[in-house]
Amino acid sequence: MKLALKWILIVLLVLILGISGVVWYYGRNWKPIVETKLKEAVHKSTGGLYTLKYDDLDLNIALGNATLWNAELIPDSAVYRQQVLSKEAPNNRYHIKLKTLKIRRFSLMDVLSEKRLNISSIVFEEPSIHLISEYHAYNDTISEHKQKTLYENVKDIVRSINVKDIKIDNVKFKYSKIEAGNTSHISLDQVNINVHDVLVDETSLADTSRLYYTKMVDVQIPHFEYDLPDGYYRVKFDDLRINTREQNVLLTKVFYGPKMNKAAFFKKKNQNVTMAVLAFDTLRMEHLDFKRLIDNQQTIAAKVQIKNGSVDLSADKRYPKYPVVKIGHSPHQQLMKAKKLLRLDTVFVDNITVTYHEMSAKFGREGSISFNHAKGTLTNVTNDTTLLHKDKYMRADLVAQVMGAGRLHAKFGFDMLSKNGYHTYSGTLGAMNATAFNRILHPLLNVGIASGNIKKIAFNMEGTDRKNWGSFKFDYNNLKIDLPEKENGKKSKVASFLVNHILINDSNPDANEQYHVGKINYTRVPEHTFFKTLWQSLLEGIKQCAGISPEREAKLLGTAEKAKEVSAEAKGVVKKTGQFFKGLFKKKEKTEAEEK
Repeated sequence: MKLALKWILIVLLVLILGISGVVWYYGRNWKPIVETKLKEAVHKSTGGLYTLKYDDLDLNIALGNATLWNAELIPDSAVYRQQVLSKEAPNNRYHIKLKTLKIRRFSLMDVLSEKRLNISSIVFEEPSIHLISEYHAYNDTISEHKQKTLYENVKDIVRSINVKDIKIDNVKFKYSKIEAGNTSHISLDQVNINVHDVLVDETSLADTSRLYYTKMVDVQIPHFEYDLPDGYYRVKFDDLRINTREQNVLLTKVFYGPKMNKAAFFKKKNQNVTMAVLAFDTLRMEHLDFKRLIDNQQTIAAKVQIKNGSVDLSADKRYPKYPVVKIGHSPHQQLMKAKKLLRLDTVFVDNITVTYHEMSAKFGREGSISFNHAKGTLTNVTNDTTLLHKDKYMRADLVAQVMGAGRLHAKFGFDMLSKNGYHTYSGTLGAMNATAFNRILHPLLNVGIASGNIKKIAFNMEGTDRKNWGSFKFDYNNLKIDLPEKENGKKSKVASFLVNHILINDSNPDANEQYHVGKINYTRVPEHTFFKTLWQSLLEGIKQCAGISPEREAKLLGTAEKAKEVSAEAKGVVKKTGQFFKGLFKKKEKTEAEEK
């Protein structure tokens, strides 16, 4: 028994010494072999585009640990230009630097015996990543030469690579875009990236539960701010989170607006254009197809949420305006002209206030109209013609409080395949006090509403690039216009009488119990935007419901001509009344780029 135990101990001792010898041998002799193989793998797998350099490699075979010091992945510009000439160059290339690359708990024996590389974790310390993007049209077409996959490039070295976790914290990231010979840059600090379960083998690329061999990529970017190249606008956000496993993107405290105040903006522009300021607490995308986004720059998502924010649009009529023809520039037509595919099943709008501000050239005052706490949905937001052949309409169903008072419910339908921009819009406005509109009337027109009860407005309209038509109903009573005082501080009784008792019906039904319905057939002014045309067409309905027909205006002018003592004043009143109604229901113009 003692002899057997002795031999067992001797055998164990020999095994321990043998294993120690193997570990010592590998530790001293495999380091240059691994270095050669590692650099060879990088060079071969990238078609010679990249070179791996580092100062030192610490390799502990027993623990399965390796550390690269001052590692750098360098793109070869000469090789890239050769690939451009042969139409094989990718759109993106990377220059990566890091202080240390720590690889933990891998088994060299698995690599040697089974050609499988299993790694517990990889950690990047103090990384710097420079992404250079240069678009090449040939990448949008099907190549005659099929590019090798990552697995095909490494299969002669290993049959599979599996990494459980990759951690990249506090990345300094720089994005450079080269376009038409010009280069623009965006820099980010403190980017945090976590990657889980990377698998490279002959089947993993086809695994639909993975994105480029990964089960999950989680990205967090805090405190981003960027000045746009136009010199006027800035975009920023408080936090960006991306999770490929959940297929979500979340932005918080998003802002887009001028770098300067309103007065400085218009002074610098020296023309009357629309200034936009957008601010949202939450902007979320769900079920986003990251692969299509990365491969083809196509945005495909099931749900987009825009929550708690504001859209402020401003114009200043003290500056000149240079009108251009807006035919063919309606929202749905612009979407169809977009170069990249967009497909959003549903966009949810939740608690967004839209306000239009205008500075009067004549009175030097700013008026505004607001649509408060807007909420609703936009559906089938897409320029995908394959999908549109099944359902050609993009729809919007929105509710808001006009001037924080009356409930507006509007529905839009856009025929995305229409050659002449066909669309529909209908809606209702609930009861509200008409004096709420004085916020825009007095600053811009120097008139106001003394009293008036809007009971209900209902409209049902259709339109194209050239015409808008439909019906308009406007129920109201006790409407009285408050005209401005004359230079002597008194108000003209003649003007007030003409406006409130002759030109405008103070109610609908009117004093004769006749109910007026607007029958609209409006011809578009080519230089007017889509939304200005929409509201100008509704103005026609308002005038008809208020009894302001062309014949009535002509009759009033004829009567005033005979009465010489009130002639000039009557004409002025008619003109002011027309301006009044235009101002009353003049809404914001769409933020189409009106700059030249």
